[in-house]
Amino acid sequence: MDKYEAIMKLLLEAIESNISSTEVKKDIYEIPVGVSNRHVHLSQSDFNSLFGEGYQMTKLKDLSQPGQYACKETVTICGPKGAIEKVRILGPIRSKTQVEVLTGDSFKLGVVPHVKMSGDLYGTPGITLVGPKGSIQLKEGLIVAQRHIHMTPKDAEHFGVNDRQIVSIQVNGVRGGIYNNVVIRSNDTSVLECHIDIEEANAMNINNVSKIKIIK
Repeated sequence: MDKYEAIMKLLLEAIESNISSTEVKKDIYEIPVGVSNRHVHLSQSDFNSLFGEGYQMTKLKDLSQPGQYACKETVTICGPKGAIEKVRILGPIRSKTQVEVLTGDSFKLGVVPHVKMSGDLYGTPGITLVGPKGSIQLKEGLIVAQRHIHMTPKDAEHFGVNDRQIVSIQVNGVRGGIYNNVVIRSNDTSVLECHIDIEEANAMNINNVSKIKIIK
């Protein structure tokens, strides 16, 4: 081995050693993001009215939160001014039917959007749902979902927050910024994830591999 080869060998070994000893450190305060589109949660009685007695939901894929999944089945949602077809149903069955739309959808449907947490349906607009076997007229249940972060109590302790606390989140990148009024949802069955809708995601160029940070 000549002098040049010896020098190159030492140089390559030094580079390889530096790469192997330098790891990309994971930011323990980053939170993954889940981006959601319009969808419907159905009660058993409403599901029966739309799809027929005895019909079972067909799981399409599991979602990030334990026990929740997207279904093959879809419905049409109809408002005073228009309709939106092929709106995905999410399982499992719930105690009350809830329709989650985007703010832009409310203009097409002709309804006044109410930004609410899931399950908080008091005072929300009604809507008509049409399925393959029938239709139902809801007196309430249409919401635009409040952005929120799912986490366990251990996660909440790590981030220094409490269940139902309102925080702000920061998004990096060319179109990044800050979203206020983000609700903490902490319970033992949650997986750490920030949920925003597709309109909010598009505004800041966020996707399902993006990360956010809590700022208080």
